[in-house]
Amino acid sequence: METMLIRERYKVVRVIVRQSDYAALEAVDISDRETPSCLLNLYEGKLLRRYARICSGIRKEECPAFRGMFLERGTLVAAFDLRTGEPIDTLFRRGDSWSFEDRLLYTEKLLHQALLLANLPPEMGCAALLSDNVLVNPKEHTVNIRWILTPMEDMTARETALLAADQVKKIMPKTLRAGKEEMRFLDELDSGQFRNVVSLYSRWREAEPVIREERDAFEHKGLIRRGLIMFGRMFRRRRKED
Repeated sequence: METMLIRERYKVVRVIVRQSDYAALEAVDISDRETPSCLLNLYEGKLLRRYARICSGIRKEECPAFRGMFLERGTLVAAFDLRTGEPIDTLFRRGDSWSFEDRLLYTEKLLHQALLLANLPPEMGCAALLSDNVLVNPKEHTVNIRWILTPMEDMTARETALLAADQVKKIMPKTLRAGKEEMRFLDELDSGQFRNVVSLYSRWREAEPVIREERDAFEHKGLIRRGLIMFGRMFRRRRKED
């Protein structure tokens, strides 16, 4: 099979996404010995001008993974560093066994990544926060963004916050161990009240120490006391749902 080279520099390894007027490719930058692996977003047709405008506004300090963009035979190519990890849905799911301390850690790291998207165009922020692009690396205790910028139209800062909230809810599901502040925060995520990721992150920073304190107090109670508290919470939440 013939090797595909883009600009005589990027050797295509595989096609990750292929749509009308858009493709995402994993590639190797043969001119870069230190970090050769990269991800290329290709836009054509009606998407070309829109994403040329979007990508031209990216500043390196706001998106360190951005390598640049160029035109190649009528195709816009936007290059990013390739990030590694497992998609969030494969690690945080019903029945998983993460400790509460890990959940707090990864919530903080996810929302920090979301905060870094605040000054980028919403089309970028929303695409970056799709589940397949939120990568968790348990060995390094990191959350990374895979920059597959699938075309998304008419996105807003509020929708970026909604997507970030959806990812947080996977890490921090509602349980009977959750105290008042934890439930209040999770209910606020459900309500969609955050207009941008800055306000969401600010609320998390306010809530996190209280959530931690409440959970520590709960775990230090005896087995019978914890059982009674959980029974009471279940009863009150069922009444509230009714």
